[in-house]
Amino acid sequence: MLINIDSPEEKELIKTLASKQDPESKRMMRFLNMPDLSRTPESPICELVGRIIKLKDFKNFDIVDAPEIVPADISFDLFDFPPDHPTRSKSDTYYPDEKNILRTHTTVMWYYYLENEDIKKRIKNNEAVGSLSFGKVYRKDEIDRNHMNVFHQMDGWYLAPKSQKIITIKDLENILIKIAQAIFGKDIKYRFNEDQFPFTNPSIEMEVDKGGKWVEVLGSGVVSGSVLKKLGVDPENYTGWAFGFGLERLAIISMELPDIRLLWSQDERVKKQLKIGNKFKEVSKFPPITRDISFIIQNSFVPNNYFDLIRDLGGDLVEEVTLLDKYENLEKFGADKISYTYRIVYRSSDRTLTSEEVDAIQKKVYQETAKQFGAELR
Repeated sequence: MLINIDSPEEKELIKTLASKQDPESKRMMRFLNMPDLSRTPESPICELVGRIIKLKDFKNFDIVDAPEIVPADISFDLFDFPPDHPTRSKSDTYYPDEKNILRTHTTVMWYYYLENEDIKKRIKNNEAVGSLSFGKVYRKDEIDRNHMNVFHQMDGWYLAPKSQKIITIKDLENILIKIAQAIFGKDIKYRFNEDQFPFTNPSIEMEVDKGGKWVEVLGSGVVSGSVLKKLGVDPENYTGWAFGFGLERLAIISMELPDIRLLWSQDERVKKQLKIGNKFKEVSKFPPITRDISFIIQNSFVPNNYFDLIRDLGGDLVEEVTLLDKYENLEKFGADKISYTYRIVYRSSDRTLTSEEVDAIQKKVYQETAKQFGAELR
């Protein structure tokens, strides 16, 4: 069953965001308007989702299409995120207003799934239930070849009355093995390690052997009793497992992609190669152009917000931003001031950039650094 959550609150927040002209609101609207690659048929992200959904274990699972703007308390409090968890910070998460966020994980679907009247009846009748959810998530992050602040996740969970089944770590391992084999093939080598997540206990991660190197790919755990209780399910009666992972990470590992931006490419030479299991061959090595920027700013400066500004202005031409230097000097700068120097690497995946077009972008970066952050350029 497809459960499509209609959120009037989300619609109103989008209207409000669309009417605003500040950089953060424009940024969030741009992110929300980006295509959902997990539902774009020609994308390898969608191919991954399809392979997982087709597993026999998920034959009777419901698919939850949850809102992309959700209340912060539902996203964090219900899932046992500690009060000081960095994800709650505005330096890590996008807040359209003081109470709502652009979702940081698709695990939030647990709440919406259990709010469905049909699912409530199944729980009341002591039945097992399971669901999958996938789509875009949003987090402020650094800029490099492996990170974007808009990416895709997939979550799944299964709840069963203890009279029918007691969920153990073995159940988690079995489901992760099947997912890994669906993506990387039956012969993939794997191993499990203990891990920690706020909403599962115990928890494990799975690593696979790619080219002689162990790489983390999947995480899961036994659903925490305290979370079940907050969601209105009796932990004395129900037990469950859950998994969640980033789809880009799996795609990059499977195809040996050198840059996450390639997943969004419209270059036909790139697109035709983007098939799970197909080793990507560089279309062409276009040269990078680097530019440095130095400025003095208040020590309350948040780098992730600055990375967003650079993304706004440079788009997918920005390959990486590296901190070259950071220091304080009371005599030179005064109290509560810090000097930063960043190196911005510009590179296109389909053409050679010119100094003129990069300089035009860099000029805007200078201007907006001073304007939006009150920085003193050096």
